[in-house]
Amino acid sequence: MAAQPKKTLYDFTVKDAKGNDVDLSVYKGKVVLIVNVASKCGLTNNNYDELNQIYLKYKEKGFEILAFPCNQFGAQEPGTNEEIVDFVCTKFKSEFPIFDKIDVNGENAAPVYEFLKTGFYGILGGDIQWNFSKFLVDKNGQPVDRYYPTTSPLTVETFRSSWVSSRFQDLQKLF
Repeated sequence: MAAQPKKTLYDFTVKDAKGNDVDLSVYKGKVVLIVNVASKCGLTNNNYDELNQIYLKYKEKGFEILAFPCNQFGAQEPGTNEEIVDFVCTKFKSEFPIFDKIDVNGENAAPVYEFLKTGFYGILGGDIQWNFSKFLVDKNGQPVDRYYPTTSPLTVETFRSSWVSSRFQDLQKLF
C-alpha cells in the first residue's frame, strides 16, 4: 500500500538547528510564514529586518515565522547551523525559530518544501528561485500564497490568496 500524501503542514517533521525533531503540528491553529534564508545574500538585511517587524507585530495573535537556511543559491549560507543561529540572533535579534539547513530544490529537497511548492509556481515552475522565497500558510496548515525573494515580508500583511479570490485580503482575516 502506497504512503498517504502529506496534506497539511502539520503532517511534517523537520529538524531544528540543533538537530532535534520538530513535529510541525505544534503550529496547529497558527498562521505561519515559511522562508528559506541566507546570511550572505544581498536580500539578507532587509528581509531579516522586516521579518522581525512583522513577527513582533503579529506573534501574540498566533503568527509564526519558520526560517530554513539554504545554501543552494550562490553558496550564500555557508555556515554551520550554530553559526547561522548566532548570526541571526546576534545581528538581527530574531526571536522566531531557525531550523536545520536544507535543500529546497532538487532530488534532496526537504519534503516540507515539496509540499509547499505544489500548486504555487514561480518563474522557474515549482522551483524556488532564490533566497528568501516565502510561503504563507493558514491556521489549517494549508499554503495560501507564495512570495518572490524580492517581495518585502511586510507585503504579507495584505496577501492575495489564489485559492480564495484575486482581491487582496488582510492578514488579520487568517487569525
